[in-house]
Amino acid sequence: MIDHTLPLLAQGYAWLPDLTRRRGPGPVRTRLLGKPAIALRGPDAVAFFYDEDHVRRRSALPEPVLSTLFGKGAVHTLDGEAHRARKALFVSLLQDAAGVAALARRVAQEWERSAKEWGDRSEVVFFDEVSVLLTRAVCGWAGIPLDDREARRTAEDLIAMVDGFATAGPRHWLARRARNRQEERIARLIEQARSEPGGPDDALHAVAAHRDADGERLDPRTAAVEVLNVIRPTVAVTWFAVFGAHALHRHPELRARLAGEDGGYGEDGAGGDYARAFAHEVRRFYPFAPFVAGLAPQDVHWQGETIAEGTLVLLDLYGQNHDPELWPRPYVFDPERFVGREPGRDELVPQGGGDAAADHRCPGEDVVLAALSTLLPRLARLGYEVPEQDLRIPLHRMPTRPRSGFVISGVR
Repeated sequence: MIDHTLPLLAQGYAWLPDLTRRRGPGPVRTRLLGKPAIALRGPDAVAFFYDEDHVRRRSALPEPVLSTLFGKGAVHTLDGEAHRARKALFVSLLQDAAGVAALARRVAQEWERSAKEWGDRSEVVFFDEVSVLLTRAVCGWAGIPLDDREARRTAEDLIAMVDGFATAGPRHWLARRARNRQEERIARLIEQARSEPGGPDDALHAVAAHRDADGERLDPRTAAVEVLNVIRPTVAVTWFAVFGAHALHRHPELRARLAGEDGGYGEDGAGGDYARAFAHEVRRFYPFAPFVAGLAPQDVHWQGETIAEGTLVLLDLYGQNHDPELWPRPYVFDPERFVGREPGRDELVPQGGGDAAADHRCPGEDVVLAALSTLLPRLARLGYEVPEQDLRIPLHRMPTRPRSGFVISGVR
């Protein structure tokens, strides 16, 4: 069977949906990185994939991804009881309604601060500036001190970690250096937090105090990895925020309704229904993660086919989010599909599926939705122009974004 690693790198997000269209319905067999692989799609496939009897994540993540995106020793590399014990830490931090609301309020405060500064500039690259305001918000919430210069440098590093994981070029080496720099810095903060018992109730101190399934605390470097796995995904909301700006530019008729919402999260953590629907549709429509992968721990069976032990199992996220059997007119941007309706757990999967408490599903989806429901109505209320620029979103680039970063001018 032909190895499809090079076509994946050339086509990016389009590779697996295109392969599925050519092969027909059902599982698609291929090879990646020299390994036999099978690609699955659909809510039933999501449930199958996140069952540890069928697919394991341990040892499935290649070293380049660990050295850039997730970090070595991260929760993403664990299975079984070790994974559940470590995952409980993230669930306690990222799925607490009061904590999510507090983070959203920080995002709102940083937006107001940033929007005032943007009015003094001739042009603003929205991608760059949103990454900085989200970095200030999540680091302040997590207990990581930053001055303005450190915030911009930290934002650049966190963005680099996400931007460089799926390439072998200069972006990848920038990501490695960024990760090493931030792990070293946060490891020192972990040691400082442990030297001062009774510190504040924040993410930094929670990770510093956490004990794994074996009863031991994380070594400072692994603890730093997990702190980054709290703050990095929050800053990655930058991609969705810029896609939201792109959607408003392409569909100005949606602006008034979104602008009329109180998208900020109050004391009860509640946001506007249309803002949340808009955020869901941004996450469905625009490309973020192409797929997730794991290994079959033994021979398993799916839809009458045997998946041999050691086979690389791919769950097609981008393809599922554009599957016409799940989403009528999937290539039309339409927030109405989510108004008054939350998507099923395994239907909308921009950041993976399964159960956030027990499986490898990202536990920060509540944070993503809160941040977007805070940012996007404020963006809709902001006055600005969109000068001539390249707003194309190349599907061969992973992760992708508008080529220009979405430049705005005349902010008022």
